[in-house]
Amino acid sequence: MLTLKNLYGTIEISDKAMRASQNNAGAFVDLLNAEMEGLLKASKFNFGRMLFGDGSGTLAKVVSQTGSVVKLDTLQNVIEGMVVDFLSGSTVLSAAKGRRIEVVDRSDNTITLSGATLAAGTLAANNIMTVQGSYNNEITGLGAIFGNGAELYGINRAQNKWLQPRNYTAPSGAISDVLIQKVIDDLDEVAGSRADFIVCSYGVKRAYQDYLSQNKRNVDILDLAGGYKAISYNGIPLISDRFVPAGTMYILDSREFNLHQLCDWRWLEGDDGKVIKQMPGKPVYTATLVKYADLICDKPSGQARITGIAEK
Repeated sequence: MLTLKNLYGTIEISDKAMRASQNNAGAFVDLLNAEMEGLLKASKFNFGRMLFGDGSGTLAKVVSQTGSVVKLDTLQNVIEGMVVDFLSGSTVLSAAKGRRIEVVDRSDNTITLSGATLAAGTLAANNIMTVQGSYNNEITGLGAIFGNGAELYGINRAQNKWLQPRNYTAPSGAISDVLIQKVIDDLDEVAGSRADFIVCSYGVKRAYQDYLSQNKRNVDILDLAGGYKAISYNGIPLISDRFVPAGTMYILDSREFNLHQLCDWRWLEGDDGKVIKQMPGKPVYTATLVKYADLICDKPSGQARITGIAEK
C-alpha cells in the first residue's frame, strides 16, 4: 500500500513589512509576488530533486563539522536558503534542527548554518541532512525504484520480479551507441517496453558528446516543448539533469510513470477562505502551498540504468 505524500511550503511576511506597504498597493503586491514566486521556485527545485530521490529525503551526509561550518559528501542537492535538519539514524538532532543554509562553498563542499554556533561534536560523520521535516516523507523517485529496498510500493520485490528494473555497468567506464542500443533492445525483448526518454548527469552527457566527436558523428538535436532542446539518440531525447547521480544514465519508458495526486499545487485556505493568515501570537503572516502526490511506475522492469560511466 502506498499513501500520497504531503508536499508543502510556506512563506512568511512580517507585520512590519505589511504595515510599511499598507499605503502603497503596488508595493504590497510586489512584496507578496516576490515571496510567492520565491516559494514556487523552491518548490520546483525540491520537486525535481525528489523525482531522482529514494523517498528518504536525504540531501547529503556529513563528513565533518567545525562550528557552524559543515563539510558534506555532496552539494548536488543543496542550495542557499534551505532550512534543514540533521539526523543520527532516524533521530533528528535537536541542536541542529531547523537550521537555514546561509553559505554554500562548492570549492570545498561545505555549508555554513544560521543560528547559534554548533558545539564541537554536535554532528558526526555519516549523519544525514534533510529538508526540515522531510525525512521519509518525500515522493517515491527513481532512487527508490532502482534501490535495494526489500519492498517497493509496499510490495515484496523478491516475490514480484516485475518490480526489479534492469541495471547495467559501462565496460571500462565507456559510454557508446552500442551500449545504449543494447539496453533499449533488452527492454523491448524482455519487458516489452519502448524506451522514449534518456536522462543522465551533466558529465555523462559530455562523455557521450565526446564519444560522438571521437567517432566523427554528428550531434542530432531535438526541439522539445517549451523551447527546450535535447540531444537525439535515434529520435529519443537525451537530456541531462543536475539531480542525476554522477556516472549514471537512465533509459526509461516514460509512459509507465504516473504522478498520482489529489490536486496540483494550490494555496491552502482557512475556514474564512483566506490564503494569508496571521500566526497566533506572532507579528507574522503566513501562506502555505500544498500538493498531495506520489510517483508510481507501473512497470519498473521496463526501466533501465547504466552506472559506472566515466564523466567528462
